[in-house]
Amino acid sequence: MLEVVELVKRYGPVTALDGFTLSVAAGEIVGLVGHNGAGKTTFVEIVSNLLRPDSGHVTIDGKPPSAMRGQVGVAPQHIALYPTVTVREHLRLFGRLGGLRRAALDSAVDDLAGMLRLNEIMDRRTGRLSGGQQRRTQAATALIHRPSMLLLDEPTAGADLETRQAILDVVKQRAGEGAAVVYTTHYLPEITELRATIAVARNGLVIARGTHDELLEGLPGEVRLVLDNEEEVSVSTTEPTATLIDLLKNADRPISAVDVRNPSLDDLYHSLAVRDAS
Repeated sequence: MLEVVELVKRYGPVTALDGFTLSVAAGEIVGLVGHNGAGKTTFVEIVSNLLRPDSGHVTIDGKPPSAMRGQVGVAPQHIALYPTVTVREHLRLFGRLGGLRRAALDSAVDDLAGMLRLNEIMDRRTGRLSGGQQRRTQAATALIHRPSMLLLDEPTAGADLETRQAILDVVKQRAGEGAAVVYTTHYLPEITELRATIAVARNGLVIARGTHDELLEGLPGEVRLVLDNEEEVSVSTTEPTATLIDLLKNADRPISAVDVRNPSLDDLYHSLAVRDAS
């Protein structure tokens, strides 16, 4: 569905993208992670046809982004709503821009209002909404026309738990229907819940790409024991079961608690940062 090859984008002396390459299949959710300045937002703006790269190319279903405007849904990182316009008016506007008319538009508005818990605020102006309500409304404008390509740039930033869960549920549903999704986030547990594959961006490049299990293979977890005097023993290990057995055999005091922590996406990101710094 999405093919991005060797994108380069410079702003004067600053190189935002430096050979950025990424592919996303139909029905796949890619969790795009990386520190601020890694190039994530510039990538989203190029794929959504808001920016042109200095070099490299992008295709969506074999076509350039300029030919696929009606098939791309974008929720930008910063809230981009008209403050004097109601939620309902936003959804109808973006639905019409995506090609929906009459009964199809009415049905799409009603469906999203329910899924994103917007029913009670449909006729409020967005400038008077809470931050979470605005996040849900912005996500709805990207989803309303059922695009085949979804670009969601930190769609739950600063959101409450209700907003976060509502957006994640709809994203999973749309991917299940065949949409290709790029989901950028700093909140790594979201990637696990979305069952997303992962792309790690750093300095304008994708430096790691794969499934959760593939990227975490070989990374150490942690085994922690709490002794009866509240002393803690913590060991970093790639073999938690064997390490736990050894610790239990050699403990010279009664043990009050045991905790085994498997490697996480945080560990992956830290390991990549250490690798790049060395």
